[in-house]
Amino acid sequence: MRIHIFVLTILTVALNANAELVSKLVEYKQGDTVLEGYSIYDDTVQGRRPGVLVVHRWKGLGNYEKKRAEMLARLGYNVFAADIYGKGIRPNNPKDAGAEAGKYKNDRALLRARVRAGLDVLAKHELTDPKRVAAIGYCFGGTTVLELARSGADLAGVVSFHGGLSSLTPGDAKQIKAKVLVLHGADDRAVPASEVAAFEDEMRQGGVDWQLVAYGGAVHSFTDWNAGNDNAKGAAYNERADRRSWEAMKQFFAELFK
Repeated sequence: MRIHIFVLTILTVALNANAELVSKLVEYKQGDTVLEGYSIYDDTVQGRRPGVLVVHRWKGLGNYEKKRAEMLARLGYNVFAADIYGKGIRPNNPKDAGAEAGKYKNDRALLRARVRAGLDVLAKHELTDPKRVAAIGYCFGGTTVLELARSGADLAGVVSFHGGLSSLTPGDAKQIKAKVLVLHGADDRAVPASEVAAFEDEMRQGGVDWQLVAYGGAVHSFTDWNAGNDNAKGAAYNERADRRSWEAMKQFFAELFK
């Protein structure tokens, strides 16, 4: 698969005396589809560093994912936020977002191809240490990074934040090379106990190095600070679970990239 990359804009933001983030919108392709991702890194860090791929939620790549990418760049990683849907495709309501996400959940081969295109951009970046690369995703993005791992991608690890755990081809777990960390809301009705149990069995059967952390009192979208705080709606922000899950990811990365 050929990847064409075009830098569209460059924004340099001085954060403090010791850090300077450089961000770019990056146009690339998967097949004939034009995609638009987001690259960001700390220019004060010298040389190659671990790379982290970020995959968006069901409404497509937006400010939330860019903020998470910035947070990772502040930690010293080279970060690329991938675009699964295509340039300009950013659903702004649940109906359209659900329909768009459904296209890829029902066509896992296409989903894997789209996320691998983003991974290729990150891996080929001059600041990425290609032997130290991980992927994280939120909601739809969590599903996506697990599919990336199931595809046999050469990754150190993947992290799913409140993502769907189902697999259409659970036998593909035997292809997983990455360590897997799933950060899950214990009260997430979008990912029922039966799906969690099936995922655990899939990981065991595949011989995967995996972890699953369930946060009590947390429902779907527990890291999304724009999700409100009413658990009865099925999706809500949970500050404690957000903080704990971010720390769990950091500890996981410390192990992967030591």
